[in-house]
Amino acid sequence: MRVDRRTGLFTAVSLLVVAAAAHAAVEVTPGIQAELDRQKKIAAGWAADPVIVKAVAEQNAKGPLAGMDNSKWKLVRRSDPLVRAFQSNPAGQFLRSKMEASGGLITEAFVSAAQGEKVAFAEKTTSYIHKGMPKFDVPFTSRSAWQGRPEFDESAQTYQIQISVPVLVDGQPAGALVVGISLSQLERQAKK
Repeated sequence: MRVDRRTGLFTAVSLLVVAAAAHAAVEVTPGIQAELDRQKKIAAGWAADPVIVKAVAEQNAKGPLAGMDNSKWKLVRRSDPLVRAFQSNPAGQFLRSKMEASGGLITEAFVSAAQGEKVAFAEKTTSYIHKGMPKFDVPFTSRSAWQGRPEFDESAQTYQIQISVPVLVDGQPAGALVVGISLSQLERQAKK
């Protein structure tokens, strides 16, 4: 039996859709929610760290990169010096160390400044500007934590739930810290 490329591609895409739907249907049990709430408190501690606060304040004084938008950002390679600068600055190094220390629970971490533009990240994000998205707008405007739904994250290449918290400078929202949490690790933690 001969399978043409279109049939193979259709089959592969179908399998991905089924897998995504299965993970998206993950029930956030009370145990998983308790772990997410604990992670929100941890993330709030990171957002209050002087390294993060200073980086956000400095970025807010500069503003977004001239001419950079989300469509142009998608074309910037992970190896580009611009991307490396977001990873190697003190806030990026801080986020990387926290992510590595999590034992796989944290799948991504990034900080945005007042216009939603990136300040620092552990790995390149899918978008440069998150303003207009709940993960940025909720903590920035309401000072409260935000929690997304289970989903496949393109930049982290894993199934996760994102949470975000405000970054406060002089007591006022100045940015947002977003953390991706592995669904498989969440389920394990909840069973303990």
